[in-house]
Amino acid sequence: MGFRLPVVSKRASNQASSKCTNVPKGYIAVYVGDEMKRFVIPISYLNQPSFQELLNQAEEQFGYDHPTGGLTIPCREDVFLNITSRLNLC
Repeated sequence: MGFRLPVVSKRASNQASSKCTNVPKGYIAVYVGDEMKRFVIPISYLNQPSFQELLNQAEEQFGYDHPTGGLTIPCREDVFLNITSRLNLC
């Protein structure tokens, strides 16, 4: 079971992108922790089993209604950094 991103209309996409800092091609912005700290990560992480577990938690907690308007990962920042640091080694 993979994580599915909702289809966003071009108009909604343009409105959202004008509110956010640009994200380089091949990356995605995610928000993590109680402070909703923003991280920009490679989209290749989305296929990794350890990261998919985080995505499953996000889907269970938020569905597709993320409070920040972006992908929100419901875990502590230190846990997220631990997982992504291991993915950087691959």
